[in-house]
Amino acid sequence: MTDNINMEEEMTLSSGIAAFEAKHFVRAAELLGPLAETGDAEAQYRVAIMAQNGLGMVENQSQAYRHMRAAAEAGLPLAQHGLGFMYLEGECVDKSPEKALEWFMKGAGQGLHGSMATIAMMYQDGNGVAADQEKAREWFHKAGFDEM
Repeated sequence: MTDNINMEEEMTLSSGIAAFEAKHFVRAAELLGPLAETGDAEAQYRVAIMAQNGLGMVENQSQAYRHMRAAAEAGLPLAQHGLGFMYLEGECVDKSPEKALEWFMKGAGQGLHGSMATIAMMYQDGNGVAADQEKAREWFHKAGFDEM
């Protein structure tokens, strides 16, 4: 019986992700919302984006933060990056460049080049960290960019 439930959840997740990618956000919210509530990190990440931007649902910043944080804590690199941006920009949560850097580092540690590039830009611009051009160059290099 659990195999059928898991298979059904996987199909629902796949359908929800497909609806999200196709920008059918109302349908994506219908499919992914229940999975997000039961702790599926992929669903939480996408529901967070929809809630943050009012896509297929009423904008809800606390829901966006709750789901993004849960997905990030579950180890989903894109959610770690997304949570980093929430903290960096002060969206859905109080602005905290220190916490932003912490979450970008987690995403970078899993090979996410976008997080690496964002860390580089933080050092380059002195955004939330002391400006350090050498660290910026190191992070741009890790991200696969030529020296900036």
